Amino acid sequence: MNTIVKPSNISGEILAISSKSAAHRLLIASAFSNERTKLLCETVSEDILATADCLRSLGAEIKYENKVFEVHPKEKNKSGTLFCNESGTTLRLLLPIAAAIGGEWIFDMRGRLPERPLSPLKEELIAHGISFEYLDTNKLKTCGKLTCGTYKISGEVSSQFISGLLFALSLLDGESTLEITGKLESEPYVNMTLDTLNSFGADVKRNGNIFNICGSQLSSKGEYTVEGDWSNSAFPLCAAAISKTSVTLNNLSANTRQGDARILEILEKFGANVEKSHDSVTVAGKSLSGIEIDAKDIPDLVPIIAVVASLAKGTTIITGASRLRIKESDRLQTTYEMLTNLGADIKLLDDGFMINGKERLTGGIVLSHNDHRIAMCACVAALGCKDKVVIKNADAVKKSYPRFFEDMKKLGFNIEIINEGDEK
Repeated sequence: MNTIVKPSNISGEILAISSKSAAHRLLIASAFSNERTKLLCETVSEDILATADCLRSLGAEIKYENKVFEVHPKEKNKSGTLFCNESGTTLRLLLPIAAAIGGEWIFDMRGRLPERPLSPLKEELIAHGISFEYLDTNKLKTCGKLTCGTYKISGEVSSQFISGLLFALSLLDGESTLEITGKLESEPYVNMTLDTLNSFGADVKRNGNIFNICGSQLSSKGEYTVEGDWSNSAFPLCAAAISKTSVTLNNLSANTRQGDARILEILEKFGANVEKSHDSVTVAGKSLSGIEIDAKDIPDLVPIIAVVASLAKGTTIITGASRLRIKESDRLQTTYEMLTNLGADIKLLDDGFMINGKERLTGGIVLSHNDHRIAMCACVAALGCKDKVVIKNADAVKKSYPRFFEDMKKLGFNIEIINEGDEK
């Protein structure tokens, strides 16, 4: 699917979709708890469905109807195939969890997922009783059962490794210690994991970068609500900022652990007006000016921040984003290519960008590289272009935000879906 987005006048309000990060964690905790759990999840995406499907393979009964997941924990299986699709979160969280259950498991990976790093998580699992074998370029087999003990892992590659181990060690019968070496990147996501485990009664205590975990049966409260997604809400909020109009997102909690809620602070620094309530936020754009940003804890926001910077007066410098090279695409490179194709003045740095803002971009053709965030960024960037933007393989948005183009149309985006080869 290709999409044409023409310069548009936008305004209005929409409902934020359910948080992918929160849904992954609540589904996992529910699948290993002591009783049935209902999760109100207003929207689902390919990544969320991948985690639900893998948990079914592990032994849980999961149904999704009328915006509610019903999760019924059952006796766990000891072998099977976990279809992770392209979801890095699914793979990295469930790899140590499957090891904690024990047995033989095949992880089936699609897209760029087989290329994304599993070290040092893989080595730490091997040291505690798990063997690995690649059956094909996209299939990874694990055997064995994880043991309690002392674990040590770098926090500088992926916070998902830490989150996966915290879940896994909470399921083992015994006490373990998890020590994080180096800087813990994307710490807000680890805090989300801790909050989820605590809400299910897990015994996890933290002292700096050391976690003490006493494994026990997780205990469900019966019903939970998946909060709104700040990562994906950043796109319409940034659209308001660059178009100098007002957009409201409902179902966004101001009391959240999601690190990407920092988008409000960042947009205020650029010069946008921000209004918050307990469950909604409004951004109104005005004249924007360049800023400096350390993005080490908010890597997913970098592409859309770069779009805002390309239309802000002066220079913006974004650093601390080197981990973007191991996402669904090399997101530093693909963001650079996207904005360059649209006429931005952008320089690629080792760990970010230097961007000199322009009053308007030109428009052009953008490849999504099968990366949902690149496709969404290109759509938002069209608001600041003189001419239309054509997004190739725009259906990549289904990975995290299936109704993205539908929601943007509600705000007034001039969007047309076209088939490959159509003349426009």
